[in-house]
Amino acid sequence: MKLAIKTCTLDMPYTEMLDFCAAQGISALEIGTGNWSAAPHIDLDEVLSSETARTRWRDEQRRRGLELCALNCSGNPLAYERDLEVTEKTFRLASLLGVKKVVMMSGLPAGCPGDRTPAWITTSWPPETQDILDYQWNEVAIPAWREIVRKAEDCGVERIALENHGMQLVYNPETLLRLREAVGPMVGMNLDPSHLFWMGGDPIEAARVLGDAGALYHIHGKDSRRERGLWGPNGMLDTKPIEGFRRRSWNYVAVGAGHGVQWWQEFFSAVRMAGYDEEVSLEMEDLTLPMLEGHLASLRTLKEALAL
Repeated sequence: MKLAIKTCTLDMPYTEMLDFCAAQGISALEIGTGNWSAAPHIDLDEVLSSETARTRWRDEQRRRGLELCALNCSGNPLAYERDLEVTEKTFRLASLLGVKKVVMMSGLPAGCPGDRTPAWITTSWPPETQDILDYQWNEVAIPAWREIVRKAEDCGVERIALENHGMQLVYNPETLLRLREAVGPMVGMNLDPSHLFWMGGDPIEAARVLGDAGALYHIHGKDSRRERGLWGPNGMLDTKPIEGFRRRSWNYVAVGAGHGVQWWQEFFSAVRMAGYDEEVSLEMEDLTLPMLEGHLASLRTLKEALAL
């Protein structure tokens, strides 16, 4: 497997970010194109409209020996037209660049016709939860995703890796496989252990399930931690903003600050057995550390676990 990085979290100008990646022995880049990413390292409209700008942008990566493994347009294409537009532009850019994998999220519809607020159902009671889920899946998500898949195919995209994030219709292997059964093998999972940790799942078992289904398409190297004295009395459901990390039941942390090297070694071993041998893309969102320190600490853990 190769070490990659989702560059959005590197608060550096484009060429400085590329120099950092080359110096750290990173092999590949995952570039955020918009939606929930501020897209600090690409002007999506410019590189779409100008071959000169696109070539110049890509040549800076090639000059440093960096591959472009994926574009990331995570947003909510099931609820917001603008997010869908950025998604479609990202597919078109992937076609122009020859990128075959796009990382994104499934999106989340509103709970009923006429509503405009996405609703994430995480319990089976009261009974109206089942009506909401039926509407979200059968009336909105499956028809919309069939069209998204068609547009991706038209652009030569071969795989869409959906992140198992909260507040999304697809947030674990079970929901991913439900969508995949309805819309086909274009969709697989971007397995991000940090989210399964706080949801109470096991990323190693998830990797095996996804591997058996041929649906493990991408991996984010990202960690989270239950905070002692806070999660015990209140559980893991926590709506406090991530900036309030001192009061939260769990937090995103640098890789290794939640689960040590031994856990990550076992995870990568299981991932290999599941048939995945592509990129592990660092995503660093530890607000308790300075940006650069958090990235360097995470890279040390990932390199040791991957034996790089």
